[in-house]
Amino acid sequence: MSELDELIPKLDYKNVLRFFAQLSGVPRGSGHNEKISDFLVQFARERGLEYVQDEAKNVLIRKPASEGCGERPPVILQGHMDMVCVADEGVRHDFEHEGLELFAEGDMLGARGTTLGGDDGIAVAYGMALLADDTLRHPPLEILITTDEETGMYGAKALDASILKGRRLINVDSEDEGVVLVSCAGGLRVNASLPAQRITAEGTLLKIELGGLAGGHSGAEIHRYHVNAVYELARLLFDLRKSFDFLLVEMSGGEKDNAIPNASCASLLLHADQADAVKNGLLSVFEEHQRELSGREPDLKLSVTVSGSAPVQALSPVSFEKLMFALMQAPDGVQMMSRDIDGLVESSLNLGIFRLSEGDAAADFRFSVRSSVSSYRHYLSDKLVYLFEFLGGEAVCDSEYPAWEYRKNSPLRDRFVEVFENFYGKKPEIQAIHAGLECGLICEKLPEMDIVSIGPDMKDIHTPRERLSISSSLRVYRFLEKLLEVL
Repeated sequence: MSELDELIPKLDYKNVLRFFAQLSGVPRGSGHNEKISDFLVQFARERGLEYVQDEAKNVLIRKPASEGCGERPPVILQGHMDMVCVADEGVRHDFEHEGLELFAEGDMLGARGTTLGGDDGIAVAYGMALLADDTLRHPPLEILITTDEETGMYGAKALDASILKGRRLINVDSEDEGVVLVSCAGGLRVNASLPAQRITAEGTLLKIELGGLAGGHSGAEIHRYHVNAVYELARLLFDLRKSFDFLLVEMSGGEKDNAIPNASCASLLLHADQADAVKNGLLSVFEEHQRELSGREPDLKLSVTVSGSAPVQALSPVSFEKLMFALMQAPDGVQMMSRDIDGLVESSLNLGIFRLSEGDAAADFRFSVRSSVSSYRHYLSDKLVYLFEFLGGEAVCDSEYPAWEYRKNSPLRDRFVEVFENFYGKKPEIQAIHAGLECGLICEKLPEMDIVSIGPDMKDIHTPRERLSISSSLRVYRFLEKLLEVL
């Protein structure tokens, strides 16, 4: 028995932590939903509960109202089953076949060397706990767990909303206890490429690895202005070529379009007699950048290794020039702040994935564009398309999802605030969020749906530093019980 197995019974409430640990043992990375979806179906079958599993592997589980509550309208608890799979530098983890290794550190729950999947595994655990609890007083419940939220909300897009009987929905996909979300940004993805013409050349290879950056969620943490590792490496190369000649062989960074890249790498081809000078020059440039960025990225680090000589297929000078132009000119990060809500990011974009491997005929870029204003969202995507087409490449927009607009009249929100004040002894913070939520897609399908979004305290989501507060998770679940008692 592990230390965590011994700890859970001492801390747990209504099996929330136990269920979270169980589902953490099931691989559930975006794009690989079969195992976790079937796990939830089996959970429903074992309890004799009605369920629907659609072609997109979304799962809806229904639980009848408790005694005396059958006349109440149904309530939906909604979250997503997939997680962002990112391993720490130097950690090899097979997310398709291996579960997570959880650990507790004080009040925080984490996973060793990987993302935790608290986003949005805690919603699944809450749903399982509600379904398994026969002592709770509640209206008819619908637990809706969708797929592939992290890569484009494909499950919510594919959902046949006619299967939903409820018109009140509690989304559990936010990361701050005490905050109720009532609006979110819309978004889309831009997939771009630039031709990479190659020339055969020989010389000494210089391997560059940039790491230690904070990274983070490209919506929820974009306002922190964390440095994008791909752009920082491009800037280092731009400064380096002011003093030295070299050819680019390969370069890459980032793993998910909705995560700010925290590491990147490149391979340069040099004249053998310049290897030491270029290495020292690069380290000198890096020290200058490090001083500039120390306040934002205190753990920024660079590794430079000189390897042997070999003939390689390097990027042609013209292709390298176009690539550098794209990386130096593409918009990045926060683009516009909201004029209506103080401190809210209105529009942003993030280069989440960049790939140029040795021998590739094209460099590939994947951007996540977000805005609560659809016209400005399209303006940003148009800028990217224009940039890449002007350079002889191409760009395609997909995975667009709508914003969740603020609803002035919300009986669910009013009741939520009332119960919150009684439970916590204070008012909740009512906020909008720049990150995308499935609430927008659900409201697009069912405009009459009344929605609030909540969640326990989490930090550093979408990174291996992701942590979930144990006490907050259990407290929010207790609040959910109180809320369902009166809905």
